Amino acid sequence: MKDFGENWEHFYHEADIGVRGQGQSLAKAFEQAALAMTAVITELDTIRSEQCVEIECRAPDNELLLVDWLNALIYEMATRKMLFSRFEVQLENQHLYGKAWGENIAIDKHHPVVEIKGATYTELKITQNSQGAWQVQCVVDV
Repeated sequence: MKDFGENWEHFYHEADIGVRGQGQSLAKAFEQAALAMTAVITELDTIRSEQCVEIECRAPDNELLLVDWLNALIYEMATRKMLFSRFEVQLENQHLYGKAWGENIAIDKHHPVVEIKGATYTELKITQNSQGAWQVQCVVDV
C-alpha cells in the first residue's frame, strides 16, 4: 500500500474541488488538509504566519470532525478576513484543539482565486494504510 508521507493535494470533482491531506498521524493529515484548502484560494508561500487563531471542534466521529475543522477555518477566514498558512492540530477522543497562523487578506498580495463556501460530506473519507499513515479528504464548495 502507498506510504502517504506528509503532504496535501487537490483532486478533481466537477464544479467543486477536492482537498486531501496525508500524514504519519491523523492530526498531521488534518493539518495537511487545511493547507490543501488554503491552496485552493491562493499560493501558500504568499501568506505570512503572523497571527494565531485557536479553534476547537468536537464531533461524533473523525470524518465529521474533519468537516467541522475545515468549516471552522472557513468561518475564521471569512469573519477575520484572514488567510492561514500554518496549522497545528491535537486530537483527543473526537475533540480537536487547533491553531492556525496567518495574516489579513491583501488582495494585491494574495490574489485570491476563489472564495470557499464550505467543506462538504462529498467524497468524505479517512483511511489508514498498513504502515499506519493517514489520508483524509473531502470536497469543498467554491
